[in-house]
This record gives sequence, C-alpha cells and structure tokens, in this order.
Amino acid sequence: MNSEGSDPDMEMEMEMDFMRYYMRILNIMAAVLAILLLTTACSSVPSSGRTDESVLPGESGTVAQAGSGEEASSETTDDVRSAVKFDHELDSYQPQKDHYKFYFTYKTVHPWWDAVALGMEEAQRQFLDKGITITYEYMAPDVSSAEDQAGRLRLAEKKDYDVIGVDVADEKIISPLLDEMADSGTKVMTFSSSDAAEGCKRIAYVGNTHNYQDGADLTEALCKKLGYKGKVAILVGSVGAPCHEDRARGAEDTIARYDDMEIVAKEYDMDSVDLAYDLTRKILKDCPDLDGIICCNMSNPVGAARAITEINSDVVIVGMDHDQEALHYLKDGVIYCLGVQDCYSIGYDTLQVAVKIADGNLPGELFPEKKDEITTVIYQKDAAIMLELLYGDMS
Repeated sequence: MNSEGSDPDMEMEMEMDFMRYYMRILNIMAAVLAILLLTTACSSVPSSGRTDESVLPGESGTVAQAGSGEEASSETTDDVRSAVKFDHELDSYQPQKDHYKFYFTYKTVHPWWDAVALGMEEAQRQFLDKGITITYEYMAPDVSSAEDQAGRLRLAEKKDYDVIGVDVADEKIISPLLDEMADSGTKVMTFSSSDAAEGCKRIAYVGNTHNYQDGADLTEALCKKLGYKGKVAILVGSVGAPCHEDRARGAEDTIARYDDMEIVAKEYDMDSVDLAYDLTRKILKDCPDLDGIICCNMSNPVGAARAITEINSDVVIVGMDHDQEALHYLKDGVIYCLGVQDCYSIGYDTLQVAVKIADGNLPGELFPEKKDEITTVIYQKDAAIMLELLYGDMS
C-alpha cells in the first residue's frame, strides 16, 4: 500500500468485480422477466421474524411453515407465493437530493446475492421514475474472506459514497472496522443475512434477524422426521459469518434437547458447493450410519444432495434457501425441507433505507434499527411452485 493508503491491485480487482457483476445481471435478466410475469398475484405478509432465542423449536417461531410433503394444506400455494414478495412500492418519504451514490459489499459472489441485487434494481428503477438517480457498486470476492472485505471497505471509505453497506463476513473482524468508519463520519449500514456484532456503531441493518431460530426450526423438522433419534452432521458455511454461525448454534441447541439425537460432525464448507460435496462424502465415509445433515447456507444443501444421490444414501437433508438445483432436489425428495429467505425484499428495503441514511436520518419513525425479512420453510409439495415462481422453471 502506498503512502496515501491506496492499493492499485485492490482497485483493479474492484473494477474486475464490477464487470463480473454486470455480466451476471445480463445472465439473470430472463429470470427477472419471468418473475414479473409470474408474480402479479403475490400478496404481502407481515414479518414473523424475531430474535428471542428463548422460543423453543416447535413453538411459535420465526418461520412461516408452508405445506409439508407429508401433511398437505389447502393454503400451501398462498404460503409459498408469499415467501418472496415482489410487489413493492416506495413509501412516502421524500428524498432530499436527486442523486445518490452507494457502495455495497457482501460475503462472496453467489446466486443468493444476485437475488438481493434484483430487489435493489427494482427500488433503483422506482426512484428513477420519481426523478431520483441512484448509482451503486455491488462488489464481493469470489471466495469469502473477512480480510478481503476489510480491504474493500477501507478503499471504499476513501471515495465519495453517500452510504457504505456491508453484509458482514466475520463480525469479530469487521465490526471494529465499522466502528472506526462510523467514528470518522462515514455513514455505514449492514444488510443481507449478517449484521455486525451487538453494539456496533453501524446505523441500521436490513435483513434476517432470526438466523438462530431458522437453524432451530429446520433442525426441529429434521428431528421430527427422524423420530427424534439418530446421528446428524452440520455443514456450517463460512467461519465467523454471523448468519451461518447462528444457524449452527440453533441447530446444536435443538439437538441437545433430545437424548437420542447426536451430532457426529460439524464442518465449514466456506459457502462452496464443491467443498460441501467433499465434506459430505468424508462424513458419510467416517459415519456410514449417518441419519441427517443440517445445512446452514445456500450452497451446502446442493453439495450434500449431490453426494448422497451419488451413493444412493437415504440421509435426510434440511437446509437454507432457494438455489434452483436445491429446489429440484427438494422436488425429487432428496432434500426434506428448505428455509427460503426473501432476498428480493432485502435488496429493495436496503436501498430505501440507504437513501434515508444518506439524508442524515437515524433509526426511528422512518425506519427501524433492524428491518427484518421473513423466512419460510418449504417442503417437497411446495418445490414446483417455488421453481416456477423464482425461475419460471416448470420442468
């Protein structure tokens, strides 16, 4: 790093990231058109999220339960279609400027954050219709790294952004940096699935506030499926990522409630499908009588499902989110259930909150300190509807 604190290599990497991002956007525009055609009937539901970890799995918790593959419900279709809300409109707030410039960085390049980006783009379009131009950079590394994220934040801080937003890669490393940025006058927020550490000086957070309960509820579904008896493994995700660690903790606490349930392995796949596949194969080799796998991010249900399909195992998988391949595994009964987060709303609401923060507003009547988004657990019966809803996939 030179005497002025800039890093030419990092700047070049950010420019390359910028180009890769827009190439991804071109690739998903067809999906956007399908979404617009398929979701005009989608209805809004109130957030059911909460952070009270005293709620035991199986009681009223954070996730809306869609139709079980074993217990069909006449309300299944409505529940699944309301899992992701596309019909957003800007609220009545009047922005104080006609142009804003934001910087957002997140854990790693991945389809989950592409879905968040779609919500941001819709908010951007609606602001433009009101004569307000919003430009933003949306950057992440190819492999999750808190050190890389810290470097991006330090570089972004030196530029003229109205707000900097971050999906925290590791709260122990990134939270102190966010405090430093806030103390220097930078307007910084968090978004997506991972907030900073409690007490961090970031202004606000938009995203999932109930990751612990998501992990607990998915694990409760697994335990019930297994008759509250069996050996299970946990695939966590990225080391230190608050959302992944919280879900794993919710899973561990749930398993601990049942004497005949046992955790035989806990591994970090770093949000990599390939590594999740390799780890699943290793776990199955070390524990051939494994009964279940709890997957704490969007990548590892796919890797785990590939592995158990390859060896024709009957291990029960529960996991997170809406990966297209994972939804096909759900449809085929390879995955038992998935907790789907409303990424589109996360992106849309993040941009709205960023505008208010840029204007100097603080949490209160205009926006909460933590804007929660819902998670919906879906089962085999729901998979075809979700594939059509999100991907226009009717195969």
